Amino acid sequence: MNKPLLCALLFIFVALTTSGCEDRLDMEDAVFPLGIGIDLDQDNNLLLYDIHPVFSKNVKKKSQEVEVKISTLRQARAKVDAYAPGSFQARKVQILLISKRVLQQEGWFPMLDVYLRDPKNPLTPRIITYNGPLSDLVFLNLEDEPILPLLLRGMVDTKSARSETVSTTVQELHWQMYERGITPCISEVTMVNNEDIKLHGTTLLNHKGNYTFSISSEDSVLLSILQKNSKTVSMTLVIPSESKQAPFDTNRVSFNASKVKTKIKSSYRQNKFHFDIQINMPVDLTELLFPFDLRANETQMEEMMAKQARKRFEALIKQIQKHKIDPLGLGRYARAYQYDHFMKVKDHWGEELAKADIHVSVKVSIQTSGPVK
Repeated sequence: MNKPLLCALLFIFVALTTSGCEDRLDMEDAVFPLGIGIDLDQDNNLLLYDIHPVFSKNVKKKSQEVEVKISTLRQARAKVDAYAPGSFQARKVQILLISKRVLQQEGWFPMLDVYLRDPKNPLTPRIITYNGPLSDLVFLNLEDEPILPLLLRGMVDTKSARSETVSTTVQELHWQMYERGITPCISEVTMVNNEDIKLHGTTLLNHKGNYTFSISSEDSVLLSILQKNSKTVSMTLVIPSESKQAPFDTNRVSFNASKVKTKIKSSYRQNKFHFDIQINMPVDLTELLFPFDLRANETQMEEMMAKQARKRFEALIKQIQKHKIDPLGLGRYARAYQYDHFMKVKDHWGEELAKADIHVSVKVSIQTSGPVK
C-alpha cells in the first residue's frame, strides 16, 4: 500500500472516531422540559413552571414539575437546574402556558424575548392560556393521561385541525403582535370539576397583547372561516321556524364543510371603512332532527341555513367591534387597498374598525344529504 493512500485512510479513521464527541451530553444528564408555564402570584411576583419527563423505569411518576420565582425567563434556567438531576435543555419545549393574570398585565410580551433571541430555544411551542392559577393545572398529575405538555399539544393540534381553536406558536404570536393589521389570538383551556382538562376555545387579545375576551369552540369555527384558515369545519344551526320537542332540541341541522371560500372586499367612503365578506359554503348534511322534504325543498333548506349562519357571523363580528380588536386581519385588506386612509389610523386601528361597516353574506349549497331518505 502506497504512503499517500495509507495517510488518507488514517485521516478518515481519526475523523470518524473523534468527531462529535466534544459536546456530548448523555440523556440521563439532561433535563428536557416539554412544557413551560408563566404566571404571577398574589404579590405579582413572576413564577415559572417547568414540566419535564423522567427517564427512569424505577419511578412511578412520569414527570417532574418545578415552580421557581424569577425576574426574567433566562434566569429560570439556573433555578430549574437546582431542582433537576440534569442540565436544562430547552430545545424540546412543546407548549408555553400563560395565565390569564399575566395576559391582563401591560408589557408582558417582552418577557418572551429570550425565545426570540436565543437560538437554543424553539419558536414552535404552542401558546396556550389558562383562566386560573397555573399551579392548579401543572400539579394536577392525571394518572391515566399523557403528561400535561403532550396532552395539551395533542388537544391543540387536533382541535385546530377542525378549526375549533387556533394553533399559535411563539413565532406566529411575534408576527401578530407587530402586524398593525391584525390582533393576536391563542388557544385556551380550562378545568372542569378541578380534575378534567377541557379545551375552551380561543382567547382574543388586543394590539398590546392584553386579554379582551374568550370565544367558545363553536365560535372559533366561525373565526377560522372569517380568517380564511378553515380546513374541515363542523357546525350545528338552529332553525327557529321548526318546533322544539322538549327535552330534545329537534330544531337543529348539522353539516360538515371542507371547501369553504371566503372573499373580503374593502372600501372607504363617508369617512369610514367598509368591508364586504362573502362566504360560500358547500356542505354535507350530517344531521337533520326535524321532518323536511329535502328533495322537494332543497333550496328552501339552503336559504334557512344561510340565514342562520349569517346571524352567527354577524354576532361574532359585533363582539369583535365592541372590544375594538381585529383578529380577522381586516386591517391588512384596508392597508392593501386603502393605504393612505389606513396609515392615518394604523396606531388606533381597533377603534377605527369598531366604526367600520362590515357586511356579511353567506351562500350554502347542499352537496350530499346522506344515504338515508
